[in-house]
Amino acid sequence: MKNIVLTGMMGSGKTTCGKALARRLGREFLDTDAMIVSQAGKSIPEIFSQEGEPAFRDWETAICRQLTDRENLIIATGGGLILRPENVELLKARGVLVFLNRPADLIFDSTSMAGRPLAQNGKAAFLQTFAVREPYYRAAADAVIETFPSVEDTVTEILRQLYTLEGVL
Repeated sequence: MKNIVLTGMMGSGKTTCGKALARRLGREFLDTDAMIVSQAGKSIPEIFSQEGEPAFRDWETAICRQLTDRENLIIATGGGLILRPENVELLKARGVLVFLNRPADLIFDSTSMAGRPLAQNGKAAFLQTFAVREPYYRAAADAVIETFPSVEDTVTEILRQLYTLEGVL
């Protein structure tokens, strides 16, 4: 079965919904950010501050390459991973991309921003980043999910949309 790859801004529910989706489908769950932290031996803020954003984006691409020979996974991606076309191509080779669209102002107001690189410059900068990224999320997506207040309702909507795609479920 194809991988189900969740994309969207940080705080959109990729990890939470991904874990719930994996439980419901009996699949393995992977988080690309967690894989980077494990392999780099540093936190994401440390990578950003010590090596810079381009180095972090290189880590994301390396992780995408590692996932190209795996199937039947639920994968939560970092929010900026889709900015590199190569990453999208690598993930689409074995999966479908699902954009979890949660309003950016709601994300900023309801998500813990402590230690998150995107939060360092305030709400206006966060909203601008979302405005830049949203077209990338939509262009890469095989399905767009307007997130629900409950995780279970969001997972149900993901499954409803994915049932129409061949080789996913």
